[in-house]
Amino acid sequence: MKGTLRLMSAAGALMLAATAAPAMAGTTADLLKRLHEKGILTDDEYQELAKGQTAEAAQTAAAPAPAVTPDASGGAGYVRMTDSGVGLQIGDVTLKFSGSVNGFYVHDNGDTPSATTTVTGGVATVGGSSSAVRNGLLPGFLKVEASTSLDGWDVGAHFGMYPGINSVNYAAGGGANSAGNPRALQTAGIDFRQTYLTFGRAGFGEVKIGRDIGLFQSESILNDITLLSSGTPAGNVAPSNTTLGRIGTGYIYTDFQPQITYTTPSFSGFTASVGIFEPLSSLTGPAETNKQPGFQAKFVYDGKFGDVGTRLWVSGVTQKHNVDAGPDYTGWGWDAGAKVTFGPVTVVGTYYDASGLGTTALNLFDTDGLGNKRDSHGFYLQGLATFGKFSVGGSYGESNLDYATIADALANPTLVDKNSSWVGQVRYGLNSWVTLLGEYVNSRSEAHNGNRATSDAIAAGAILFF
Repeated sequence: MKGTLRLMSAAGALMLAATAAPAMAGTTADLLKRLHEKGILTDDEYQELAKGQTAEAAQTAAAPAPAVTPDASGGAGYVRMTDSGVGLQIGDVTLKFSGSVNGFYVHDNGDTPSATTTVTGGVATVGGSSSAVRNGLLPGFLKVEASTSLDGWDVGAHFGMYPGINSVNYAAGGGANSAGNPRALQTAGIDFRQTYLTFGRAGFGEVKIGRDIGLFQSESILNDITLLSSGTPAGNVAPSNTTLGRIGTGYIYTDFQPQITYTTPSFSGFTASVGIFEPLSSLTGPAETNKQPGFQAKFVYDGKFGDVGTRLWVSGVTQKHNVDAGPDYTGWGWDAGAKVTFGPVTVVGTYYDASGLGTTALNLFDTDGLGNKRDSHGFYLQGLATFGKFSVGGSYGESNLDYATIADALANPTLVDKNSSWVGQVRYGLNSWVTLLGEYVNSRSEAHNGNRATSDAIAAGAILFF
């Protein structure tokens, strides 16, 4: 009986060894020898099991390799880590995760409110000093992407969630980007900015369908140094999900928009993107019932001339607005820019011109109350020098808005004429994930009637990417 129990225990140990790890030459023989040495197996039991193990090994070696059952996608049915990023390879499907978290202490000091500091559409703070711990121009984000190749096509599903660290006031409207609500027992906002699919292949390009960043002015914000920091704070007393960065002081915010966009393959560094977009109604103009989509396009060139790297772009947008009580109008705009890198220095310059698009956000202050278009234009210049882990940068930009008519000027004397800002920034790369940042920002808003507001802000914090 004891011998039988010992044999059963040894057999169980052998089965465990066989299933817990890949089979390796000598592993089972070593285990039997160790059991014999410890007295668990008698001499006879050891010889009996050793003979059986030798015969089984010979039979396994002579047998053909077992077939691998493919999974539903036609892949090999295995799981492994991706070669780069944070993710998994599951059969033929790659599942990747990427994200960012940031936070800054921001102190903003604005002018005291008065009749001469009122600027409708101004971005400079009015109301004295304030302090906040808040997100910068970016909220946090978590992006999940599933991609694979099927029938010769590279396809992907993309989801991007952008949570802020500050509490928001949903009752005030604006969803996750509403005005802040710095009180106990509140919740932060989650801005689900990205939900789109892609399909494409070599020689064809790529089609994108869903919600993602627009084409017009996208390069301006993606190359802005304040994208990683604060820039103009805006609403620092009750911070919402984000600051303004350089939005409204150099470019109009591109926004995340429903679209169907096609991007060509690269031809010697040139790529083109064209898209049909959900029409956007005016934020401040008369009521609209829009019936036609918007259209956007972007052309980019990436290249090197010796040791000098360049990225050049031009983009445009157009959309017809069907006004309920008034004349229809077509809003349009274009922008152009260049990014030049030589050694440790990167310089960026951008310019935009528009009519019926407004300022700061798409279709904000774009027309007067009757639907007459206002023209706008702006630019920014920026430089960033990197020495090891340290970077030092600065930029200046402005956005200008014109009246539509003389009647518009008489009816809206405090309408913003120009928003501008100076930015100075210092960065330190703590490691490949975390960057520490310090920043000083001077913002100024000027009205057409001469009113003026200025504010000064300092920001210090960190941003993490993975």
